[in-house]
Amino acid sequence: QVQLVESGGGLVQPGGSLRLSCAAPEDIFSRYNMAWYRQAPGKQREYVASISTGGSTNRARSVLGRFTISRDNAKNTVYLQMNSLKPEDTAVYYCVASVLWLTAGPNDYWGQGTQVTVSS
Repeated sequence: QVQLVESGGGLVQPGGSLRLSCAAPEDIFSRYNMAWYRQAPGKQREYVASISTGGSTNRARSVLGRFTISRDNAKNTVYLQMNSLKPEDTAVYYCVASVLWLTAGPNDYWGQGTQVTVSS
């Protein structure tokens, strides 16, 4: 059972920042693209950002200029730096390891999710 361990969620005021982390097993991290998805209550799952094994990145239009995805290959960890947070960013954020790029697939590995709440 592959485990992706997320951390860093919490409660933050609008305009604030959070950094999410996701640690993966080395054999997964070195071969898989990493991504973040989110799901708000009553809404469909939404793509947030991806980073390839080579370091190429992509972000959803809704987070451009505010969120940054990065990876530390020495620590087998992917990060999502979230700045200028808005109430509409409130969701459970999931870390995903995938052989696919910019889409989820049936053989992906998912973390347990971490709650991000943006509220005053």
